[in-house]
Amino acid sequence: MTRSSRVLACLGLALATLCGPGPVGAQDRAALDAELQRIFESTHYRAKTFGPSRWLDGGAAYTTVEPSASVSGAHDLVRYDTASGARSVLVDARRLRPEGRDDALEMADYAWSHDRQRLLVFTNTVRVWRLETKGDYWVLDLAPGGRLRQLGGDGAPSTLMFAKFSPDGTHVAYVRDHDLFVEDLTTSEIRALTTGGGGSIINGTSDWVYEEELGVRDGFRWSPDGRSVAYWSFDTTGIGEFTLINSTDTLYPTTTEIPYPKVGTTNAAVRIGVVSVTGGDTTWMDVPGDPRNTYLARMDWADADTLALQHLNRLQNTIDVLLADRATGRVRRVHRDESTTWVDVGGDLSWLNGGRDFLWLSEKRGWRHAYRVGRDGGERRITNMEADVIDIAGTDASNAWLYYVASPDVASQQYLYRTRLDGTGTPERISPNDEPGTHAYDLAPNGEWALHTYSRFEVPPRIELVHLPDHRVVRTLEDNADLAAKVANLRAHPAEFFTVPVDDGVVLDGWMIKPRPFDAGRTYPLLVYVYGEPAEQTVVDRWGGPRMLYHRALADAGFIVVSVDNRGTPAPKGTAWRKAVYGAVGVLSAREQAAAVRALAARHSFIDADRVAVWGWSGGGSNTLNCLFRYPDVFKAGISVAPVPDQTLYDTIYQERYMGLPSTNPDGYRAGSPVHVAEGLRGRLLLVHGTGDDNVHYQGTERLINRLIELGKSFDVMVYPNRTHAIREGAGTTLHLHRLMARYLTQLSW
Repeated sequence: MTRSSRVLACLGLALATLCGPGPVGAQDRAALDAELQRIFESTHYRAKTFGPSRWLDGGAAYTTVEPSASVSGAHDLVRYDTASGARSVLVDARRLRPEGRDDALEMADYAWSHDRQRLLVFTNTVRVWRLETKGDYWVLDLAPGGRLRQLGGDGAPSTLMFAKFSPDGTHVAYVRDHDLFVEDLTTSEIRALTTGGGGSIINGTSDWVYEEELGVRDGFRWSPDGRSVAYWSFDTTGIGEFTLINSTDTLYPTTTEIPYPKVGTTNAAVRIGVVSVTGGDTTWMDVPGDPRNTYLARMDWADADTLALQHLNRLQNTIDVLLADRATGRVRRVHRDESTTWVDVGGDLSWLNGGRDFLWLSEKRGWRHAYRVGRDGGERRITNMEADVIDIAGTDASNAWLYYVASPDVASQQYLYRTRLDGTGTPERISPNDEPGTHAYDLAPNGEWALHTYSRFEVPPRIELVHLPDHRVVRTLEDNADLAAKVANLRAHPAEFFTVPVDDGVVLDGWMIKPRPFDAGRTYPLLVYVYGEPAEQTVVDRWGGPRMLYHRALADAGFIVVSVDNRGTPAPKGTAWRKAVYGAVGVLSAREQAAAVRALAARHSFIDADRVAVWGWSGGGSNTLNCLFRYPDVFKAGISVAPVPDQTLYDTIYQERYMGLPSTNPDGYRAGSPVHVAEGLRGRLLLVHGTGDDNVHYQGTERLINRLIELGKSFDVMVYPNRTHAIREGAGTTLHLHRLMARYLTQLSW
């Protein structure tokens, strides 16, 4: 047994005595705190990754970064021949040392020019809302003696975004201060393609709500011929501004104003334009409808003269594919998908048949299927199975195969399948039959190879290069053997995946973690981890990372820990399953979570139905409140982290997608908002929120606090000053939060 295994085993023995009410003893508390420190503050359980990697020559080779032998603490850029594994260093870290510096650039990301004569390096990054999308860009000329130079002229550090080579590799375009620029790599001339960015105008990237809810960050695309750039432009005039107050960092409070459209209010006016790389006026695409009440969710080039746009109505129950002429701006609709609830937005279109057809995912026949749609509007279903396509993995165009991810039998798992691009034949499973769990793939452009990542709930990721379609493992790229050894003892008492029937013949999926050691003759309090909204599943059989380990630690502290996916979560169980929640977010989820607890307590005598706690974050925080307030006979305690107590306070795109407009569904908004059923609280409640949460505003928690005070309810609150929705900023924050929750749960008097 390894030292780490002995530590975990001792932790389990020390904490498993907590089977009744009352606080954990000092010795047990120390053991739990030590384990939480290993999970959240050290690298003890950190899984290793691979890359960033890039396919070369259609898949004949790939590149990755590896520690440098020549510059301490730096990385080389290395090429591997895919078939043979032959290794060569393409860029030694010494070539990435700026003039006058001893250190090499740290590569957060990189990109090759099309001819691979130049390398673009992204470094010195800073976070913009969720991701580190702002930083410095450098270009290395790969010719012998080639120069390394920084882009952006004399601009301030860490201010460039989304830099990309032109198709011929002679220019780089990027965003700075909400405007687009192009830089000539031969002359170093910098030309502004747009002006007026800043304030209420955003060019080449997006506003807050498009980034958060539609994933639009990189907001421009080079044309295939390199003559033009297409870009999103946002006018945020008229959007209500939400004020974040920082009361701690200066003598007097400072504020940050964020244009944030709450449900039913004004959105940004959004348009897409094309501008020549030589400058001049923008040609705007003549998209129909009110630009403040429609969404341009995706944009890319269909060919050198034509843009492909994905256009949503405000209710998000209709999406059109529009083809737009870059010279005139005229558009025509070539495809429409619609629903009585909502339509989901995928990625950019994948083009087939020389650009005459594209791939499309639709749920219009009860399952999410892949279709082949022509520019003339004709369509053909490709995937012939009574199951959902979870995602498209890629194509093998030369052999006419579509590769996609699905799991027809077990909604918590994922496997690779393939089917003919003409829709004939029977789908074939490619992932091994003897490896249940989650399989993810990065397919080479030629469809012959893939980087394959495999994991299970308590089995760390294994990353390998595989040949397709036989799934032959060519080489293992990262096995996470050290981490696997540290958690190997979990497999002696593994988490259990189960199904549980609830009302109306509905069967829910779940997982359960039991204490170690476990005595079926005793009773244990139950802890339910919930999310329950359309944005996320919690019952997934892939590496659970810190959250799984946290729940394991709480189980070893004496809880039965379970999580259940109610209807309305994005499980691959059919359209009706996912869309059952429409117009009633928060109501159905709480009802089915309560029904699941009752069914599990009836099934398992070791569950103490009088000691049931629930916790969740964001939408899970909202569902924690709904569970506590609506079913106090079932849920006796809860921890709600960063919840949305009042749905009218959240953003337009997310909440309106699942609830409709508040003007047409006022009863649904009220019924689903926990603040309006707070009188139901009878048990213990801990509210946790960051005051700097730009996503789910602390405002909602304050409204709930006022309501609970008005009702005379007892509850507890923990506020994290200036922390965002992730509550991770500042030294010690993540560990502090999880220790707080663990202490609250283990000291419940029920």
